[in-house]
Amino acid sequence: MPLKYKFEVVDALKDKGYTSYKIRQEKILSESTMTKLRNKQGVSWENIETLCELLDCQPGDLMEYVKE
Repeated sequence: MPLKYKFEVVDALKDKGYTSYKIRQEKILSESTMTKLRNKQGVSWENIETLCELLDCQPGDLMEYVKE
């Protein structure tokens, strides 16, 4: 996958106070999205927008393009 996360997104969410439990309870992201993030897989644009809002960042802060 040429797009890669620059850091552990789930850890960054925890640092901002968003535990897996809180994310599930408040229905911020689905469990399948959380699994994809843990496995460093791609997620939808809608989820990227949510992550940018929660982490107060831009998409380029989350991901980078790496030529294979």
